[in-house]
Amino acid sequence: MSDNRLSVFKTYKLYVGGKFPRSESGRVYEVSDSKGRWLANAPQSSRKDARDAVVAARKAFGGWSGATAYNRGQVLYRVAEMLEGRKEQFVREVADAEGLSKSKAAAVVDAAIDRWVWYAGWTDKIGQVVGGANPVAGPFFNLSTPEPTGVVAVLAPQESSFLGLVSVIAPVIATGNTAVVVASAHAPLPALSLGEVLATSDVPGGVVNILSGRTAEIAAPLASHQDVNAIDLTGADEALAKELEIAAADNLKRVLRPQDTNADGARDTDWAAAPGTHRLTAFLETKTVWHPTGALGASGSAY
Repeated sequence: MSDNRLSVFKTYKLYVGGKFPRSESGRVYEVSDSKGRWLANAPQSSRKDARDAVVAARKAFGGWSGATAYNRGQVLYRVAEMLEGRKEQFVREVADAEGLSKSKAAAVVDAAIDRWVWYAGWTDKIGQVVGGANPVAGPFFNLSTPEPTGVVAVLAPQESSFLGLVSVIAPVIATGNTAVVVASAHAPLPALSLGEVLATSDVPGGVVNILSGRTAEIAAPLASHQDVNAIDLTGADEALAKELEIAAADNLKRVLRPQDTNADGARDTDWAAAPGTHRLTAFLETKTVWHPTGALGASGSAY
């Protein structure tokens, strides 16, 4: 084998509607590792890319929300399977993105895979936790059931390029929503590679759409978009989060506010901790149905 062969550099692309477009603007930006060494050029998404992602997410919502919860769990588990087979690639990308040793990066990737499995198990159980039959007076059944909110814009964590990313995407789609995800601005490569995994993991096109670029530039049109139903502000700093929350109020979006910041202004979120169910319930609506049990018979017996 020749020692003079040219290196084949990976071309990172967006993931929108199950396809891999470049940014419509044609722009890219340099992504460097923790020591400032060039890694790749990532697409710099535009407002048009954000709007296209919302269209794709809305188109996919009916089929994904209408799927059985059990089926969604199978799909999420398939994502974990596919990640397991590409673990080496993600260990390398996480190590470069977050300045971790190979062993620590491997632990992060393992935790991210386990998180997909965690949420896969919750898809057909969260309804029993937050829904149920309500005790009411009168000849009625009164049932409350959770339903997905719709299209959710997700600003992924800036520092946790993979475990944090998975921790904000998986609960959104586990409950039947579709997502437009804005990757970490300075460490987008694990997110863009995740798009390649999702494309081969039975996740229908448009259920997850991944954009890279300047967070504020992409988030602004998503927060004000009339066809976005909710927004997760995890990846926004305090000033940007306030601006986006004001914009989101225009069509009464659900807003998941970012966690408190520490003294250095960084998000004080421990992504390695047990996730709980609060992100599963953050983008669920509760539908309550009254149903008559029927008129009482002459004998006094009920339905």
